[in-house]
Amino acid sequence: MRTAQRTTPRPVPRPAAVRAARAALAGRPSRVTAAVCALAGLLAVTAVTAGDAVARIFPFGPRHRSVNDLANQFVPFHARLWDLLHGRADGLLVDWRAGWGTSFLPDYGTYLSSPLAPLVALVPREDIEYAVYGLTLLKTALAAAAMAFLLRRLSTAPAPWWPAVLGAAYALCGWSLAEGAYNPMWLDGLIALPLLCLTAEWAREGVRPLLSVLTVAACWTANFYTAWMATLGAALFLLTRLAATGSFRPRTVLRAALSTALGTALAAPVLLPVLLSTRTAHPGVVRDFAAADGADLAARLLPATYSFSSPALFVWTGVPLLAAALLFWREVPAAERWLWPGLAAAVAASAQWGPSHLVWHLFATPNGSPYRQTFVLAGLLVVAAHAGLVHGPPPRRALAGGAAVVLALTAAALPSPLAGRPALLGGLLGLAAVTGALLLPRRGRSALLALALVTGTLLGQAAATTAHADRARLGHLDDYPPYGPEHARRAAALAAADAWPARRTDSGLPRVAGNDPLLLGGQGAAYYSSHTPAVLTGLLTGLGGGWTSRGRNLHSLDNPVTDALFAVGARWRDGAVVRTETSLPLVTVRPPGRPAPVFGPSPFRNQELLLGARVYGSAEGGACPVGTEVFLWAPERTGPARLGGRAPVRLLGGGPKRRAALVSLGFQPAPGVRPEVPAGRGPAELGCLDHGRLRAAAAALRPGAALSVTPTAAGLRAVLPAGTTGTVVVAAPAVPGWSCRGGPVEPYAGLLAVRVSGASSLDCSFRPPGLLPGLAAGGAAAAALLLRPAGRRWARRWAQRRAGSARTAVR
Repeated sequence: MRTAQRTTPRPVPRPAAVRAARAALAGRPSRVTAAVCALAGLLAVTAVTAGDAVARIFPFGPRHRSVNDLANQFVPFHARLWDLLHGRADGLLVDWRAGWGTSFLPDYGTYLSSPLAPLVALVPREDIEYAVYGLTLLKTALAAAAMAFLLRRLSTAPAPWWPAVLGAAYALCGWSLAEGAYNPMWLDGLIALPLLCLTAEWAREGVRPLLSVLTVAACWTANFYTAWMATLGAALFLLTRLAATGSFRPRTVLRAALSTALGTALAAPVLLPVLLSTRTAHPGVVRDFAAADGADLAARLLPATYSFSSPALFVWTGVPLLAAALLFWREVPAAERWLWPGLAAAVAASAQWGPSHLVWHLFATPNGSPYRQTFVLAGLLVVAAHAGLVHGPPPRRALAGGAAVVLALTAAALPSPLAGRPALLGGLLGLAAVTGALLLPRRGRSALLALALVTGTLLGQAAATTAHADRARLGHLDDYPPYGPEHARRAAALAAADAWPARRTDSGLPRVAGNDPLLLGGQGAAYYSSHTPAVLTGLLTGLGGGWTSRGRNLHSLDNPVTDALFAVGARWRDGAVVRTETSLPLVTVRPPGRPAPVFGPSPFRNQELLLGARVYGSAEGGACPVGTEVFLWAPERTGPARLGGRAPVRLLGGGPKRRAALVSLGFQPAPGVRPEVPAGRGPAELGCLDHGRLRAAAAALRPGAALSVTPTAAGLRAVLPAGTTGTVVVAAPAVPGWSCRGGPVEPYAGLLAVRVSGASSLDCSFRPPGLLPGLAAGGAAAAALLLRPAGRRWARRWAQRRAGSARTAVR
């Protein structure tokens, strides 16, 4: 009877020994590693593009790729970055285009701070969707290469093509193909996990302290949300690695913690404004976590499955096979045999438990997919699969045990509706192919055949999963047409009418996506972000605006009164840009002594309070006076509304996710004509706008308004009539971070405002909350890094002096 051999713990390599070993291995091995990383990236890109081509999705077919937040947020924000890099937009602090003027640094830190994002500037702006798709492929390839590099760094014992295949398998996990594909900012986390595990390995060996800190800083700057998850995964990797090698030392953990702390501090100038902005953002959907069904969990290990509410666990059949085979691999030391599969199982279990679920997701259940940490599990499974290959090809007994585990998981998936015939067939054929490849001899044609079986299975399963996810997303999520000639025509018309800052040009309705001003141009109310300010949502809602995504996706408000209040001089409507005749300057003045308006339930009354004049008449008997423009406010209703024989206007309301904006039904054609209003719950109020009164109200405010306004990347300057006294009101939301000379900011019904007396100018600056503390933290971390070599030299000299003093005392 064979028994496992006892092994002694392997010592931690000393830094000098490590450097000497690397010097001895310089040359050909480094070229091999580069080739391995390149192959991993090539396999990943090949599988993704093949799957997209099979699905006939953009850019390989007529189906839309821009779904959900990809169209609403990521493509428009990258278009804004393109404008910024080409000198056509404001700076990093204020975004004057969207949301009537909002803070931009939090959006930059959330969506655009990846080191790869500036590459979009290399393509024409009209090809921005191609650029974002290219970034997606590039990030997937880099994730594969980074994992392959990590595996080669852990051990060069397996045949070089194994790290390439396993690295590609990690980058092609179900999370990447189903979730990361349309959330490209998350793919920075996919890259970060192997990089942070690499810094953990450097901490274990006591090498590359500066590069470790810079790597952590790059990962946290690129995307803090997934970097948090990747950091947790890297910490678990380090602890398991230390336990498996018997090399645990507190100094190693402290070294890794110090690198992480310094790297995070370097990212603080971006990180702190992002975190503080979330506190003042309008709250999204609040959900209670519900664990996924066990059969669904097992099913998601199979290729070609899709579900929005269960973790995408697919990591190519070879990975769970090798990871499970490790349990039966007697030649592998017991610590490695049990710790790596045990770690993967523990992480999988933590995804199903409420408290640990909150830890993974920064202590808040996310609005959307509740298993965003799944890529960490995929990475740890890949490391477990590689841990066995370090000891050579798996023996038949271990391979049989691993195959039995995979078959048992497949059987457990049978009750799930997700485990369709393609998924089961793909999983079983893949298991047979990989198992057969592992049983083949490792020489000659047999080795080539094994390589073909392994890579063919990986590419086939990943391409099938990509195609299935592409098609399934179109059935589950909103989709939007790619940027085309109609978008270009609209953008050109808005650019021709643009007169900023004398007046705003609103991108108008119908909307293309959630951030039309960023994508198409102009300056309007439309805005969609995780950082949509609560003050902006409250302001727009009080004035009758509409939104989706529970108040975070704000729509353009087409109304003459709000156009006057917010300096909208032109807007897109009915296929063309139309001028408005009553727009005021961006900065106006209210008389002294007038209190700030307090909004009530009626948007018509709220508009009048903000304007300072009555402009709406009341409907008598359900009909407006002849000649007035009829507006309907029914925020909870859904359906067509019509006035007389005019074309119907469709409302799309119904809380808590949607709210319909007040809409114009046209001018009252004759006495007694009542509008047709869709039935439903909630109010349905009519407002009868008298345009003559509106013109008079605007004319009354115009003489005291600013003579000139100059918005900047970090604030706003305005020239006022000499001796201005009263409340200066800026047609921009009073988001946190504004300060003005001459007095404190006192919001005027949610607008930026300051009281002045005898002033001739207004000078306001904007500083995102957290920017100064972030710069201080980053500066302190940079100083610590710069002083670290000097500190080491001082410590060595001090130690030498003490040693010399000790020798003198002995003599």
